[in-house]
Amino acid sequence: MLFAAPEVNYQDFELDSLLHNIDQAGEPLLTDEYIIFTADVNHRFVGIAFDYENYQVIHPFQLLTNTDEDGLVTKKHMFYCYKRQHKFNTLRYRLIIDGLWTTDPLNPNKVYDESVNLYFSQVDAPGSVEIYTQKAEDDTVHFIYKGKEGLNLRLAGTFTNWDPWIYELRETSPGLYELDLPLTSGTYYYSYYVGLTPILDNTNPNKAYSVDGRSVNYIVVD
Repeated sequence: MLFAAPEVNYQDFELDSLLHNIDQAGEPLLTDEYIIFTADVNHRFVGIAFDYENYQVIHPFQLLTNTDEDGLVTKKHMFYCYKRQHKFNTLRYRLIIDGLWTTDPLNPNKVYDESVNLYFSQVDAPGSVEIYTQKAEDDTVHFIYKGKEGLNLRLAGTFTNWDPWIYELRETSPGLYELDLPLTSGTYYYSYYVGLTPILDNTNPNKAYSVDGRSVNYIVVD
């Protein structure tokens, strides 16, 4: 059994605000980018394991604290944010609460699996997953950016000799920008640009430093 470190950047302002706006632990909360699982603070440890990982990886919950008017820190709830990057119609999971494997006591949606004689918690029809920069099936790379509306967003990288005026992403829905670009096999480094200001691809976790010391993204095309 493997324990996974948290994958989500909880320094993100919008996500941090969302977590603090959850008044109390309850059923899983679905957003466009995350499924947020919560648990009561009276547990010493809570972890979650998913069916798509064959329940072999335990993702630990984190403790969210709050500061009252007197500056006192109080516990609010425990949480785990699943970043939506898999395509499925249902998501099954089990919790590990203080060493005991169990269903989610705050999620009434449970299913029974006869093959293993166990109940599993389930999130039904989570909808479209977060789309992200990736190689498409037609030998193109599908570049994605999610941000503010109305940006004049361009793409540059090693495939343009870092010229930011060749390719422009199209805003396909409010705050969602997309571009399909044919690329042959290889490793490509890139950034998005607003004017001459570089912006990291917030859907691609693969990052590196350019020769001039800037943070850039990269993608490997097989």
